[in-house]
Amino acid sequence: MANPPLRIGLVVGEASGDQLGAGLMAALQKSHPDAVFEGVGGSKMQALGCHSLYPMETLSVMGLVEPLKRLPELLRMRRGLVQHFIAQPPDVFIGIDAPDFNLGIELRLKKVGIPTVHYVSPSVWAWRQGRIKKIARAVDHMLTLLPFEAEFYQRHNVPVTFVGHPLADDLPMQPDMLGARAQLNLSNDGPVIALLPGSRQSEVALLGRLFLDAARLCLQENPTLSFVLPAANPARRQQIDSMLAEAGDLPITVLDGQSHLAMEAADVVLLASGTTALEAMLLKKPMVVSYKTGWLSHAIISRMLKVPYVSLPNLLAGRELVPEVLQDDATAQSLTALLLARLGNSALAVQLRSDFTQLHQQIKCNGNEKAAAAVLSVIAQKAKTH
Repeated sequence: MANPPLRIGLVVGEASGDQLGAGLMAALQKSHPDAVFEGVGGSKMQALGCHSLYPMETLSVMGLVEPLKRLPELLRMRRGLVQHFIAQPPDVFIGIDAPDFNLGIELRLKKVGIPTVHYVSPSVWAWRQGRIKKIARAVDHMLTLLPFEAEFYQRHNVPVTFVGHPLADDLPMQPDMLGARAQLNLSNDGPVIALLPGSRQSEVALLGRLFLDAARLCLQENPTLSFVLPAANPARRQQIDSMLAEAGDLPITVLDGQSHLAMEAADVVLLASGTTALEAMLLKKPMVVSYKTGWLSHAIISRMLKVPYVSLPNLLAGRELVPEVLQDDATAQSLTALLLARLGNSALAVQLRSDFTQLHQQIKCNGNEKAAAAVLSVIAQKAKTH
């Protein structure tokens, strides 16, 4: 009798997780084309056949305090997922990022014998290091995107595989700026700055106007400038359009998605800290990283931080390659000065290209396939013990 198809539970919380989840699903489907995927997925995962029991957007809240406002809804959703997976146990449950949400699910499911994998390490090496105890209880296997993360788990005896970052596989070593500009119908006449204020409602609310103010100041200094601003989804597009309506006349091309092309077309990128900084690094772009969060979240996080940097290029390099302008330091004036300094500095751009190429090679490991192989070995191990 043929084996039943693999059943795989997946929960992602935002666009970058949806991208990782889709890559992992595609790699698993190569060896298990009839595998069944369900849980919470975005549009990319759903396009590959993931049955999403709840909308992913519900999980896309950031900070420590901000999710508290949505707590009853989030707890109901988590309870519903746990009940669903206990009633219909998958061969493995994979929580992709969203650690505050997913680790709670993993803990409950592991207790009833369902194997659990967590994909994308929480920044436990950076702050709240005590969480490693909960992670060890909740997770059968951790998949990390970055090499220094795997070393941390090995030290704490948590089974781990460094899979590299799938984006490093997807993005070319040599970006094609002119090709990207042609695809986006942008002129080659003057310099272009890409503005990426984040994919979450709260990020765009805190950074959107600030980035537009910086764009205006840059334009006063250099009238040949133009800007490109990718909106992560239709809700962000609406949010950005209403900010632009108040901002007056700025030469900004707003895109639906296409953040990679936007960055590839740009001379310099101004972005919200997060996966985008890694993408800009892989595209070998000079960048300025900025971030703001609610004052209370910031007060709590900054006291617990155990690392000197927040952006992935700096964490990977172990030194400051890109400026980080956070919280109260993030003013239109400070961002403008840093952006303009990077626009005119070809020596810096050449040095960054060399540094970023080395980092790109370090995390280019055929990530989707490596992650899929690790997931299948967790399932096989479980089968052996039964």
